[in-house]
Amino acid sequence: MSGSPESHNVTEIFNTYQAQLRGFISKRVVSKDDCEDILQNVFYQLSKVDPLVNPINQISGWLYAVTRNQIADWSRKQKKEEMPVVTREDDEFLTEVTEILLLDDESPETTYLRSIVWTELDAALEELPPLQREVFELTELQGFSFKEISESTGIPVNTLLSRKRYAVLYLRERLKNLYDDLLSD
Repeated sequence: MSGSPESHNVTEIFNTYQAQLRGFISKRVVSKDDCEDILQNVFYQLSKVDPLVNPINQISGWLYAVTRNQIADWSRKQKKEEMPVVTREDDEFLTEVTEILLLDDESPETTYLRSIVWTELDAALEELPPLQREVFELTELQGFSFKEISESTGIPVNTLLSRKRYAVLYLRERLKNLYDDLLSD
């Protein structure tokens, strides 16, 4: 890039370096959304610099230093987020609901019971955030492992586990009355 850094605006610098920085970030951060957030933060930091007060002599070096710092901050934040754990209670809830749905008994009572559970489960699944619903459906209804989902989507297993945990917590609360009614019979 010719000329002094002060003579270029943030848009020109963005157009020149964004593809390189995105590639640099994506090698270190799996999520495309997180990658884009980090990239935006880098250029936001650039927009805050007053070139007259703090001139940037080597723009590419400065951008990569800020990018590395943003990635480090993101990494620390990821480690701080507490990972929810699947409890025995969650497993029991899922097992018992699954058993009701998969009963071999074709009696009118079982058929009716199964239709109520499916109706309520479908309604509850629709209320979930899409990413939580997707991981729940893939693991519980379609039988995919977290590893398989992670490999096909690029989403870390821990993120998938967390999403499913939140889905199960919501579903357990949402279906609690139905669950209690079914088990009290």
